[in-house]
Amino acid sequence: MAGTLNMISSLAEISKSYSVILSDVWGVLHNGVDAFSHAEAALEQARQSGIAVVLITNAPRLWPDVEKQITGLGVKSGYDRIVTSGDVTRQLVKEGPRKIFHLGPERDLGLYEGLEVELVEEFEAQVVVCTGFFDDETETPDDYADMLRRFRARNLPFVCANPDIVVERGHRLIYCAGALARDYAQLGGRTLIAGKPHRPIYDAAMQAACELLGRELDRSEILAIGDGMMTDVKGAEDYGLDILYVSAGIHAGEYGNPHEPDEQLLAEFLARHGHHPVAVIPRLR
Repeated sequence: MAGTLNMISSLAEISKSYSVILSDVWGVLHNGVDAFSHAEAALEQARQSGIAVVLITNAPRLWPDVEKQITGLGVKSGYDRIVTSGDVTRQLVKEGPRKIFHLGPERDLGLYEGLEVELVEEFEAQVVVCTGFFDDETETPDDYADMLRRFRARNLPFVCANPDIVVERGHRLIYCAGALARDYAQLGGRTLIAGKPHRPIYDAAMQAACELLGRELDRSEILAIGDGMMTDVKGAEDYGLDILYVSAGIHAGEYGNPHEPDEQLLAEFLARHGHHPVAVIPRLR
């Protein structure tokens, strides 16, 4: 976009130019509480037209667990495959030290299933694997400042299974593992991240798309969709993909009414971040 925004009202306006859609999940298909039926319908319409749809999410769990979660929220169609940050993080865990301190809720322990690792207390750990906060309803990054300093004093590697800083949960913003990885990096700690915006998750999504279509793909055939500037948008553009920006997501407060954004403020916001979506839509439909 050279000074102007390509505002669209439906995915169908641009989807015919692509063979594959890589869609974010949280913020695009649901907000952690409610499913967005219009988004599901839009992706299903794309599928019915022959476009392969791969959901690409920074959820720190394996894809069957994410599928169970979104099904429980009411998302029952609109995709062919799911690729998660948890899926690609397993390789980092597999290649790393065996004694792991798990930083995150118990619901994420499936990440280690089938891996030859040992979950230990903090003082025994050779590596930290962070999937989130122990209690993301009440805690903030400040609650972990002392713990992160202890990790840094021992020079422990910090594997981040969810690079998101925050996500929407209903009408609130909830901190994710990425906030702690950010703070650990600021202390000079070593972080390892495979989810968006980093390459491994896009390589996995590309492989899934090629398998679905039964052929190699050019990146110009792929449209990414997302609402996170530092994850979805940056990751797609760094990988050489077109990105459809969903503006009523986590950054909506930057440019007025989420459903009718101030286009000048929105253009200035995108310019500040140096990103150039091929189109902008308030909510996917």
